[in-house]
Amino acid sequence: MYQYVMIAGFGGQGVLLAGELLASAGMHEGKRVTWFPSYGAEIRGGTANCTVIIADREIGLPVVERPSAMLILNEASFLKFEKRVLPGGKLFLNTSLVHLPASRSDIERIEIRANDIAEKLGDIRIANMVMLGAFLQKTSVVALGSVLEALKAVLPPRRHSLLPLNEKALVCGGEVCSS
Repeated sequence: MYQYVMIAGFGGQGVLLAGELLASAGMHEGKRVTWFPSYGAEIRGGTANCTVIIADREIGLPVVERPSAMLILNEASFLKFEKRVLPGGKLFLNTSLVHLPASRSDIERIEIRANDIAEKLGDIRIANMVMLGAFLQKTSVVALGSVLEALKAVLPPRRHSLLPLNEKALVCGGEVCSS
């Protein structure tokens, strides 16, 4: 089993954190993983994306050209990366910010109003966790519990007060995809 994932948006949306959590959760479960971050020179507000591979056997090449799943957090990333999703793959779209119609019929398009959900939960900055929760629910590539363990390890102790809100966002994202 190989899961090739790309997460893309702009700096400040937590794209790299979501990828790091996914990779850490995979390691927590004893899987083979790679995490390859990439961001523009601007950091906050510039482009940001990362690729994650989660596998049950050795990974030969950490580069992902054609992901089997993609989480897109903004419209610019949709325009840039949508064509790269493998036929039959899953495209998770933050439709709070992506308003363009589907241009492909050979992939599954999963629409999540992540910013709207995050705002209702009290903090727009957790839209990335809403998206990640939807991805986990739809793919089961790693368990929610493993992501929560990774979150505790990745967040510095001074930010642990944010753990319950992040958990709530992950669960809400999953609920959107389970209905």
